[in-house]
Amino acid sequence: MEKRRMNLPTGPDTLCFDKDEFMKEDFDVDHFVSDCRKRVQLEELRDDLELYYKLLKTAMVELINKDYADFVNLSTNLVGMDRALNQLSVPLGQLREEVLSLRSSVSEGILAVDERMSKQEDIRKKKMSVLRLIQVIRSVEKIEKILNSQSSKDVSSQEASSPLLTGQVLERIATEFNQLQFHAVQSKGMPLLDKVRPRIAGITAMLQQSLEGLLLEGLQTSDVDIVRHCLRTYATIDKTQDAEALVGQVLVKPYVNEVIVEQFVESHPSSLQLMYNKLLEFVPHHCRLLREVTGGAVSSEKGTIVPGYDFLVNSVWPEIVRGLEEKLPSLFNPGDPDAFHQKYTVSMDFVQRFERQCGSQASVKRLRAHPAYHNFSNKWNLPVYFQIRFREVAGSLEAALTDGLEDAPAGSPYCLLASHRTWISLGKCWSDEMFLPLLAHRLWRLTLQILARFSVFVSELSVRPVSNESAKETKKPLTGSKDPSEDQGSHASEASAASISSTQLVYVVSDLGRLQEWVSFAALDTGSVNCGRAPCSRRGHSVLRDVSLHSGL
Repeated sequence: MEKRRMNLPTGPDTLCFDKDEFMKEDFDVDHFVSDCRKRVQLEELRDDLELYYKLLKTAMVELINKDYADFVNLSTNLVGMDRALNQLSVPLGQLREEVLSLRSSVSEGILAVDERMSKQEDIRKKKMSVLRLIQVIRSVEKIEKILNSQSSKDVSSQEASSPLLTGQVLERIATEFNQLQFHAVQSKGMPLLDKVRPRIAGITAMLQQSLEGLLLEGLQTSDVDIVRHCLRTYATIDKTQDAEALVGQVLVKPYVNEVIVEQFVESHPSSLQLMYNKLLEFVPHHCRLLREVTGGAVSSEKGTIVPGYDFLVNSVWPEIVRGLEEKLPSLFNPGDPDAFHQKYTVSMDFVQRFERQCGSQASVKRLRAHPAYHNFSNKWNLPVYFQIRFREVAGSLEAALTDGLEDAPAGSPYCLLASHRTWISLGKCWSDEMFLPLLAHRLWRLTLQILARFSVFVSELSVRPVSNESAKETKKPLTGSKDPSEDQGSHASEASAASISSTQLVYVVSDLGRLQEWVSFAALDTGSVNCGRAPCSRRGHSVLRDVSLHSGL
């Protein structure tokens, strides 16, 4: 309960304290005195307290005088109050007893209602369980009746030999089987269900066997109605993955095992391309009917397609990847970089052509999200391939820079061997024989490293003194002699080894101009990618130009 706040009389403004401090719940005398001493002396505090005490005393007297009559009549007004209270206690006690009795009765009624409702809920659940079990038994008996009626017919009759009728019967069984499965799951744990379970297992095995046989028959005979009924039945019982796995095992796997032969691939450089062409022929030759029924073909009619299937992604592609990984492991070996580049390029072209056969962007997205697609991409060890290429380029370039001021080979647009080798190394990074799109960032870094190394080489030449000797006489390597005995030569020979002729200096300047021209051409030119310059592929040239523009070269 909130305490009633008292209003203290207002004192003069000259007081050294606030009157409301006395009404605080956490009022402390010591804290009050110490706080006031910071402002006034103790004598002045005492005088203010005596003054405010007199004000309080005067206010109390005025309050008593104001309500004096009520104070005097207080005892008179309370005469006979005990008798009145005693008269009220008896009916109040009776009322309390009646309320307690009514509360007890209501509580008992609520408990009885809750108990009855709980029993009713239990009965309702048991009733639903019994109805489910009845439905399970009825579905089992209905399916068995359909099967028995079909098996009792004459095999030679027209209805029994009609594939369409067989497909319709299986579809009826699948619809009933779907309801059977639903009620069986809802009735899990019931003793009666355990007795019926063997019959359900027999129906499941029979339905699965019949569907597999009928689907294979429809594919072999190219009967659209049989295939459509089978796939619709698989979708009804939620077994689309089983149908896709069946197609992969029975149709795709034998074809893949027949086409992928390691001896054939290694017999000729173009054998890999021929093998991929044969694999791509499987889709139009053997999957035409499935794609027409499931909507993967352009000619499929929307009213007759069976949705929910993607045989190219879930049946064909996993088997192709499995066949390549198991029967052609050398395909992913990066030991020979030239062969690896050729195999990778042909394989990625095969992947793109396979994606074009998917028929829709949604199918392509499912293909790229498939685990087999990621496994196939991760099999290609591109970092190892790049390291091998890096050692090739860097080793050749470093050897040329070590040779110092050797002349470039005949036919080269450059004068010095170091410039020629730098030009060849830059072009090789983006050539058709080395460039791969997924390594563009690494090749760009390698390009910058080559230019940086050549810049260091030129910087070392720029600090060498210029001599009047001919180019042939001053043709020395940049590095010192490797023979320790030669380090004891004269100072004149050392100066000669560290000098550069004016002709060679002109060569360096000329090569720098040509190299700068090639770099500018590779970064900005959109015309021919050869033009007497370093061999750069059209695709690599495009990537190099884009990267150069973004990096600000």
